[in-house]
Amino acid sequence: MQIVAICSQKGGSGKTTLSGHLAVQAHLAGDGPVVVLDCDPQGSLAAWWNARELPGPDFARTTLGSLEDDIARLRSRGFRYLFVDTPPAASAAIARVIHFADLILVPTRPSPHDLRAVRATLDLAERAGRPLVFVVNGANARSRLTTDAAVALSQHGTVAPVPIAQKVIMASSMIDGRTVMETHPDSPSAQEIVALWSYVRDRLVKIANREAFLRRRVVPVGFGRRQIEGEDALPAAELGETA
Repeated sequence: MQIVAICSQKGGSGKTTLSGHLAVQAHLAGDGPVVVLDCDPQGSLAAWWNARELPGPDFARTTLGSLEDDIARLRSRGFRYLFVDTPPAASAAIARVIHFADLILVPTRPSPHDLRAVRATLDLAERAGRPLVFVVNGANARSRLTTDAAVALSQHGTVAPVPIAQKVIMASSMIDGRTVMETHPDSPSAQEIVALWSYVRDRLVKIANREAFLRRRVVPVGFGRRQIEGEDALPAAELGETA
């Protein structure tokens, strides 16, 4: 199971909307099973899920104290992706989530206040050694500010090549537990989410491949011999070695 944490210190950045939309798109694309987890005390993602009547994704509850055990439980149940919505603050809760995350998404609106707020989240990700991707959210394709925001963010890290435009249908689609892919499947907004999930999924595949490579890294064993180290290593007898 890979964990995607949607984090931002700035309130109103669109974390909950993005969390729900990406989780549903992962489910619709057949990349599941998918589960969402709401760590925001406001419980907006939980309220959306409780209003949802369509199948998938699943939902899980947690607390800061039980987060590690709950993640292990979800992993044992065979979920492929876990999306975590976080509170709008650089708190211990966010630091805890980031510690377990495989990828951190930081939705950022193209405004000076939002751009200044990314530093705190970026610091948490860097301290945890976790990969981070900025998502320009609430964008206006005709505004120079959107382009300037992407350029400014690129100086601090990777920026997703798919900005999410400011559209009322994105938020309104979630009123009854749905997403824009289900209420307006042919809309530009729906296509943006489809493209963004495709990009995020590719990043997650690369992260998984890199981790698998590191687990199976080859290290020298004595003179002229090598052994694969890690959970995929063969027993000594199968390597032709004596006990």
